[in-house]
Amino acid sequence: MSDFFQTGAVATLHRLGASGITRMERELVEFGKECPVALVLPCHVRELGSKALLGIVRCLKSVPYLAQVVVGVDGATRRGDFDRARRIFSQLPQPTSLLWNDGPRMRALFAHLAESDLGAGPGGKGRNVWICFGYVLASDTARMVAVHDCDITTYSRELLARLVYPVAHPSLGFDFCKGYYARVTDRLNGRVMRLLVTPLLRALKSIIGHHPYLVYMDTFRYPLAGEFAMDLDLVRRVRIPHDWALEVGLLSEVFRNCAPRAICQSELCENYEHKHQEISPRDPDKGLNKMATDIAKTVFRRMAAEGIRLDAGLFDTLLSAYSRQAEDTLRFYNADSVINGLRYPRHEEESAVSTFVRSIRRAARDFQDDPLWSPLISNWNRVQSALPDFGRELRKAVAQDNA
Repeated sequence: MSDFFQTGAVATLHRLGASGITRMERELVEFGKECPVALVLPCHVRELGSKALLGIVRCLKSVPYLAQVVVGVDGATRRGDFDRARRIFSQLPQPTSLLWNDGPRMRALFAHLAESDLGAGPGGKGRNVWICFGYVLASDTARMVAVHDCDITTYSRELLARLVYPVAHPSLGFDFCKGYYARVTDRLNGRVMRLLVTPLLRALKSIIGHHPYLVYMDTFRYPLAGEFAMDLDLVRRVRIPHDWALEVGLLSEVFRNCAPRAICQSELCENYEHKHQEISPRDPDKGLNKMATDIAKTVFRRMAAEGIRLDAGLFDTLLSAYSRQAEDTLRFYNADSVINGLRYPRHEEESAVSTFVRSIRRAARDFQDDPLWSPLISNWNRVQSALPDFGRELRKAVAQDNA
């Protein structure tokens, strides 16, 4: 059973006692009459046929409140790969559309955006989610959208219901919900969140003070969770990064576009497991090393946009402050592991911190070299203003690919 502590800047919705999945799904069916729900699944061709994805599809078959499922398929360079995805998701009883992001029709649409100075960036999860949002808007079927990954091995209907419920409920007043959970096997997982994001935010607070943005970001228990839900009006306004900082970048955009009282985080499940990535300490363009750099750059850019001056002196201080925060964090997680009988690979954890120090230094250098560069894709309000027919063209391309 969870605690019931409220962490501060946004509401925290805890998982207390039994799951109550039957009650929640019954109520979500009623809510869906006024607030139809779309589910977006960013999927890579590597995940097709995996145990995790097949388990997700099996669970979704019995979800009664989804009005629409939209699957963005990345990495399918051959028609056969896309047809395989279609066969897997054709099992779903809900209206389901697949976006063949590497197919000729979608490539032509991305090229059209680039020619109009609305480029969506290189392929990746951020662009995948963004174009799926565009299709949901163009379909005009849903009033809210939920997103989760396709590699969750501990997936359940409760996870989805607890993610959707706060935004779908007509009287709770939330426009955005972020999922959170524990990630534990025989050890504590979630290294980037534990050893980079939280120590970095707290180091910045120790230097700058309790700035509203830093307090807001530090309120989230798992800011890197890939599960979130939002009202469709918010979907139109937010900009999504195309790089590896999708989750942190989206939280920053929500901070800019949404009142804190309309934001919440919801505990989705008792434990969560998905695929793990290598840190890649020797290659700054791969794995968690690359992710850490992109996350740090996103935080720096948002702070600059909030009017905080970031110069070489601040970054030098930050590296020292982060290192101290990370040292304390290592001690805390070691104690947490010991009392719970978990393994704690201290050397691996300290090696990860050393890698993240280099990531922060590289992010600071990149920011100073080009402080105005941004990975954010234009929001859908701008796209629809500049290209009024783009939604129709997107619907037509998806329909032809799914034919």
